[in-house]
Amino acid sequence: MALALEWAAKGIYITAPNPRIGCVIVRDGVVIGAGHTQRAGGPHAEIEAMRDARERGHDVRGATAYVTLEPCSHHGRTPPCSNALIEAGLGRVVAAMVDPNPLVAGRGLAQLEAAGIAVSSGVLAEEASELNIGFFSRMRRGLPWVRLKVAASLDGVTALDNGESQWITGPEARADGHVWRARAQAIVTGIGTIKADDPQLTVRGVDTPLPPRRVVIDSRLEIPLAARILQGEPCWIVAAVPNPEKEAALAAAGHEVIHLPNPGGKVDLPALMRELGRREINEVHVEAGSKLNASMVREGCVDELLVYLAPSLIGKGQGMFELPALARLADKRELRFHGVAQVGSDLRILARFTNTENQH
Repeated sequence: MALALEWAAKGIYITAPNPRIGCVIVRDGVVIGAGHTQRAGGPHAEIEAMRDARERGHDVRGATAYVTLEPCSHHGRTPPCSNALIEAGLGRVVAAMVDPNPLVAGRGLAQLEAAGIAVSSGVLAEEASELNIGFFSRMRRGLPWVRLKVAASLDGVTALDNGESQWITGPEARADGHVWRARAQAIVTGIGTIKADDPQLTVRGVDTPLPPRRVVIDSRLEIPLAARILQGEPCWIVAAVPNPEKEAALAAAGHEVIHLPNPGGKVDLPALMRELGRREINEVHVEAGSKLNASMVREGCVDELLVYLAPSLIGKGQGMFELPALARLADKRELRFHGVAQVGSDLRILARFTNTENQH
């Protein structure tokens, strides 16, 4: 199963909106075939592994398939993998975990078992879940997994008061940040960041056949038409206040304006997360300023923080989150550390919210 997970990781940038799945076929302790899920509409991992075995001259009848997620049992863009496994005569199927997709949810394993194939699940399930955390979030909640990235000095400063921020962290951390961008299907920022930094928010240094959709939260549609983020692949601009002239210009350039106002005249952030889930976005990567960061956290729209801390002190400057002062320490927002690693000279921290507030 560990090998199957390695194969699944090979598809990390191409399978969305489908999950990243790997499959290894074994006979008498020897791997005779392996594969991973291809682009949406292409073969799933089980089909690729059986094809690989056949091309290597092996018969899969009676063999064991280790797959990182329960084989699908429904007709989607491709036929059911459960049927293909039955027709090929596999003797045993071991799944890392049951598929939370309501269209599958145990039916695939039940179908295999009914056909006389030995089945089991629950092998390296936690690792399989991590690899597809966004897909599972969307299946279970109808919402993407939202990861908010921030880079700061050891005293929590993300930029000087004059806006200078390049570069607080080192080149290794910046390259690592692009790896995290690449695995998302949407990169979200705010109009404040567009005005201050004019970023492209593209993925660099990572081969991404399916680049993430760039999303700009811009309540009053103030984005300049010459902004660098609007040059290239189409963007989604999320607004609260209509501006027909600007909308027409954006549409003419290939971009889409999405209206999601809240009663206060700002963008309804929880509604945006629901809309991204509806659009089959599995993972969202947020790179914004302290105001939007705070709003995302305050409205329960963040699942995980990706924080890069540089070994430096800056002093007075811009912070990570412009949150209001608390009257009681008991009201602090709790997180738990999920992963801590040194990247170059900097520290990378993954921290997940523990309370139910941050569940969109």
